[in-house]
Amino acid sequence: MRDMASPNAYMSDFPIDFGSIFGYIHFLKSGKMVAENLETVKRLILGSCLRCGRDPNDVLVVGITKTFGPEMIRQAVASGMFDIGESYVQELNRKRQLVSDERIRWHFVGHLQSNKVKYIAEYVHLIHSVDNIHLAGELQKRGEQANRLIDVLVEVRTTDEATKFGVEPEKTTELVKQISKLGRVRVRGLMTMGPFAEDPNRSRPSFQRVCELKRSIDREGIDNVSMEHLSMGMSHDFEVGIEEGATIVRLGTAIFGTRSGVT
Repeated sequence: MRDMASPNAYMSDFPIDFGSIFGYIHFLKSGKMVAENLETVKRLILGSCLRCGRDPNDVLVVGITKTFGPEMIRQAVASGMFDIGESYVQELNRKRQLVSDERIRWHFVGHLQSNKVKYIAEYVHLIHSVDNIHLAGELQKRGEQANRLIDVLVEVRTTDEATKFGVEPEKTTELVKQISKLGRVRVRGLMTMGPFAEDPNRSRPSFQRVCELKRSIDREGIDNVSMEHLSMGMSHDFEVGIEEGATIVRLGTAIFGTRSGVT
């Protein structure tokens, strides 16, 4: 873990007044909170894995820093978290420039418009939200220009909520087959979001359906498709996601605390 005793290396990146003792105390407190929350998350992941006979090392935590400032990303990195996700292209680019740490693997987890692909195609580690062939085609184009392979997850819509995006479950296999023909885009698995509900178990049917889809697609043995990942579960339902086979969970408030809406 990085030495937190001196804030000098961070001063140019953070909107915190390190000239005041209060700014320094805020920095130290936020770092302690992130580290403690990460330890709590690890314990919960271990418990979920024990319940379903899985290895906790097979679960990747992506820290979702939407609306959190860049200092929180630095705190996460100092605590050993290098997978960071954002929901908006502009916010992802801004924070990447402010933090500028080559160890970070940047994930895009929000709804991605085709005209925004060009801003992240050269560096994004994994896009969790591809749900149509037009978007995949734009990724192919930008991948060719950047001379790199772009890894993606296909987003599956498993609820009727108007705010959710994704391909319909019954159309998912066909979309995966279409994307598999693109030389610069590689499908690494599926992603879904459960319903917004206080009871995390309400997400279980959504997660079960996508897990079965993954198995079905895997059995097809499609070239250029690995189906190694299931991105399922956020701060309120990630334990259920793990119990149903998630290999990636996307956690914001569970790690960084209550969102303030200020970045």
